[in-house]
Amino acid sequence: MDHVVIGTGAAGIHAAEVIRRLQPEARITMIGDEPVTPYCRPMISMVLDGSVGPERLPIRSERFFEERSITPVLGRRATAIDVQNRTVTVGEDRRIPFDRLLIATGADPRPIRADNLDLDVIFYMRTAAQVQGMLAALSGVRRALVLGGGLVGFKAASALLGRKIPVTQLIRSDYPLAMQVDRTAGTRIRDELTANGLDVRVGLSVTAFEGNGRVRGAVLSDGSTLPCELVVIGKGVLPALSFVPRPAIDVDLGVVVDPYMETRVPGIFAAGDAAEGVDIARRRRWVNALWPEAVDTGRIAGANMAGRRVAYRGSLSRNVIRIFGLDVLTAGMVTPTADGGALDGCETLRRTDPRRGTYRKLVFLDDRLVGCVLVNEISQGGVLQWLIASRTPVTGDREALLAPDFNYGRLIPESGRPPTLSNT
Repeated sequence: MDHVVIGTGAAGIHAAEVIRRLQPEARITMIGDEPVTPYCRPMISMVLDGSVGPERLPIRSERFFEERSITPVLGRRATAIDVQNRTVTVGEDRRIPFDRLLIATGADPRPIRADNLDLDVIFYMRTAAQVQGMLAALSGVRRALVLGGGLVGFKAASALLGRKIPVTQLIRSDYPLAMQVDRTAGTRIRDELTANGLDVRVGLSVTAFEGNGRVRGAVLSDGSTLPCELVVIGKGVLPALSFVPRPAIDVDLGVVVDPYMETRVPGIFAAGDAAEGVDIARRRRWVNALWPEAVDTGRIAGANMAGRRVAYRGSLSRNVIRIFGLDVLTAGMVTPTADGGALDGCETLRRTDPRRGTYRKLVFLDDRLVGCVLVNEISQGGVLQWLIASRTPVTGDREALLAPDFNYGRLIPESGRPPTLSNT
């Protein structure tokens, strides 16, 4: 049995390990576009802020491939899949046969349109090499510009601020982290960032960069200019699927998979950020680009590739973020709008306590909790995530959930019966 895994990130690594455990004699080939030991991508922002060194990034030893009898093909991208002849093309002409194939290519940074993007010291922040490039360029930087208000943009801005570099962050939406939080929480986050020295400008983008070889400034969409010697583009990511043949393999935003992580082509699977399965809260196909989901889907894909029939329950978006003096936890569907993937009939409950500095928002669909936002006092957020993921019915007085002293643990059924809320 020839297994080929495209991608050496969290999904690909965990899939290969499961395959090797279940099929000791199988041949496994892993294709990766970075010529390095598999590493923890979410930690690269910690390298940028200096809290960890680059030596802490690897998640497996340098002998990972050798120890598991895996053939690595590193530093080169897959360029095509021949579904009929069951081969993967790497580069221009190398073809690798497969019986089972896993597409676990993760995601690439979302590109932007602006003149002079080829100037030096303009970076995306997706790889360890890109972060090393930023660090090498810091000595000549008096002001940095970060594009994007998502998690990547926030982490980049926070890391540079921590190095005492003035930062301007441009956000096209009205508030930061618009894909993770609602307007109320996002406004709190924006105010917190501003209070701690970040120059946050909303409703703006870059139309061009200026400089002679190296970037020295940016022209903004309102016609103004901004001096900067370092630019970080953090406008989100898109699944890296340019080599996937359509319509032989169904692709929406990600590769469409069934509960067993298999595409409509038998023997071809997808996992991690490249896969599009069912979102538990939204009850529709969705891509949740999260490290834990990549690990889970990789393991399940690997098991099914090795002949074990294992179903995936679906993914759930969730984030826990510390933003200076704010703790923010979100899970599920936090903004019940069409863009947020909501279904008709959502009920939203909110409570703000200025004295305590807290904010709670709960989103229900029928008798199920499908989303939550907590600002400060987030210690019980794990129970709310469990309620969303388990789709446990919640009945009774929902307003009681907003009380500052409510114990969400009371909602966990002791004998499988749906929990009922009360004010007592």
